[in-house]
Amino acid sequence: MDEVNVSQQYYIATKASPAEDHARVLKYGAMFAVFDRLGDIRHQGMGEQGIFFNGTRYISEMLVRLWNERPLLLSSTIEPNNFLFSADLANLDVSRGGNVVIHRGTLHVLRSRFLWHGVAYDEFRFANYGMENLSVPFSIRFSADFADIFQVRGMTRERSGRVLPPEAGPDSLLLACDGLDGIQRRTRIHVTQAPHEISEQEMFFRFHLEPKEETALCISIACEHNTERPAVAAFSEAMKRAESEMKSESRSAPRITSSNSRFNDWIRRSSADVQMMTVGNPEPDYPYAGVPWFSTVFGRDGIITALEMLWVDPSLAKGVLEFLASTQAIAVDPKNEAEPGKILHEMRHGEMANLHEIPFARYYGTVDATPLFIMLAGAYYDRTGDRGLIEQIWQNIRAALDWIDNYGDVDNDGFVEYAAHGDRGLVQQGWKDSNDSIFHADGSIAEPPIALCEVQGYVYAAKLTAARLSLIMGDHQAGAVLRQQAATLRDKFEDAFWCKDLNIYALALDGRKRPCRVRSSNAGHSLFTGIAREDHARHMAETLFADDLYGGWGIRTLSSREARYNPLSYHNGSVWPHDNALIASGLARYGFKNLAGKLLLGLMDVSSMLELHRLPELFCGLPRRQGEGPTLYPVACAPQAWASAASFLLIEACLGLTIHGADNRVVFNRPSLPEGIPQLFVRGLTVGDASVDLLFERQIDTVRVQVLEKRGEIEVVATL
Repeated sequence: MDEVNVSQQYYIATKASPAEDHARVLKYGAMFAVFDRLGDIRHQGMGEQGIFFNGTRYISEMLVRLWNERPLLLSSTIEPNNFLFSADLANLDVSRGGNVVIHRGTLHVLRSRFLWHGVAYDEFRFANYGMENLSVPFSIRFSADFADIFQVRGMTRERSGRVLPPEAGPDSLLLACDGLDGIQRRTRIHVTQAPHEISEQEMFFRFHLEPKEETALCISIACEHNTERPAVAAFSEAMKRAESEMKSESRSAPRITSSNSRFNDWIRRSSADVQMMTVGNPEPDYPYAGVPWFSTVFGRDGIITALEMLWVDPSLAKGVLEFLASTQAIAVDPKNEAEPGKILHEMRHGEMANLHEIPFARYYGTVDATPLFIMLAGAYYDRTGDRGLIEQIWQNIRAALDWIDNYGDVDNDGFVEYAAHGDRGLVQQGWKDSNDSIFHADGSIAEPPIALCEVQGYVYAAKLTAARLSLIMGDHQAGAVLRQQAATLRDKFEDAFWCKDLNIYALALDGRKRPCRVRSSNAGHSLFTGIAREDHARHMAETLFADDLYGGWGIRTLSSREARYNPLSYHNGSVWPHDNALIASGLARYGFKNLAGKLLLGLMDVSSMLELHRLPELFCGLPRRQGEGPTLYPVACAPQAWASAASFLLIEACLGLTIHGADNRVVFNRPSLPEGIPQLFVRGLTVGDASVDLLFERQIDTVRVQVLEKRGEIEVVATL
């Protein structure tokens, strides 16, 4: 038995098979809901269903019954913009004395649900399509366990808050819990038609419908927090106001379409998912990481999502930079891994975080978010020319650089490394944060402090970025010093990390400076940051697309030839869309746009085979088999912001796109399109106050770029 895996403190437990049907997901701000295709919330599968608010489950069960049976599901879906869930339901055959007295499908029920400002709104519309009068018995059962999201993930607690006895009114039900953190959490359920009977957990209705008659029942489920009570509106009014808000906050991103319908479905879903992960959040323009396990602020995820989306929507980068600057650590606190200048890893708001049962209320245990923050700042300036924001966060950038030099390099060897402080946080603090993700060729776990391959690339890029920004800020001396530091790091990186016999950079250096001679996707990030030497980049391109790393859908996190390879694991053989997008961007940087296009097509194929065309956080790294879809990872988040945004970075990579915001110039360097996408339209690409519509057409060995329309002063340059 692998003790590292089973002892992992924050492992997401899988104690049962997932439910047979795919879960539906809605999210608005700090609230999200996971439920089955009928709209019910059940104790089944892995137990992740529920209505959650601020890291706590406010509804753990919601079951509807017609004639004391679950309704017949005809179809269900979520609107393309992720706002409204709807399900068409019907009655099963109703029998008495062995005879069918009401045939299935006599009663139609349209169920609708959306979330808005701390309230879940449900509507049931009943229609009698029979020839006789119907007396319809309908019931709804509710329960609320007020479990912390980490309990739902599988963690056990010695004590939990006190669940109060339910309070039933004529048309309402109140479920509540006095938390150990002194917060009373309440679920207030209200219905528009008073039930015939109401108990502590169930409402029973009886509707009398003449032939072709309809009636409606609306339910509001409000999540209350101490004295905070969200305003509840009527279903139709709430929907009208929510839809108006959705339109007003819809991102002014360009419209991207192609001659390939599968590509179009993928892009639409990707855009909608990033929108859903952002709209309504208390942190403006900050995309939460993923539903259900990571529906909160994550530093690394927010930065990478913003980088992926930068060319289409730079407002996300601004939101991420502003919030992370405002939460940057200013003092040493080993309990939450804080050090001056360090950028946040994650924030949690539930009872366990409030009580410090977990260290994640405001947690800084990540080695890469700080250099990535600097990279994003520079990329944002390049894209927008927004000097004002750089001036606003300049001291934060300087503090991040100081952290890299003074705290990141703990042994002063020129590399940034990490070692966990205490036993309550994350053991591994790169993006592959499973306990068993960093190891030597024989499978032995690397001893800290650990210098990750990709992190040295992030630091290299951060130093070059800060050098450019220093010049903009008028500090030429600092710029020269930073450029020299970057050059020195690049030389040291080549000497310490390159494995000539493996044709790839080592995964990491352990605490004794021994390289972890392991083939992994981490090395591909050295292409993304530009730290890789040109000749080594060519060798790595071959290595990354060998059968042991490339399985047909994308590049695996780990080669199948390595000791800890497991295609069903979280980080040791799975495929992550964001990882592949970063690698594709790096491949394009070194001139391998054909390989970037291969990754784009592979992930497009994955999208086309999944419900809603939604790329999950990750999927299993089993080899692609003809006629079969990818094997899903059982507890992957879907949607996951950086997986959804991956499609946009892949497009940018293939097109060789760079935007110079200060000059209102758009550059396409040797654009390329894979065979599956002969034409691509980008309409409404905005730079400053100007915008442009573009057409890309794939030809034999090049891509023709045509400007369809310009609005304002904007320059388009294409080098073929």
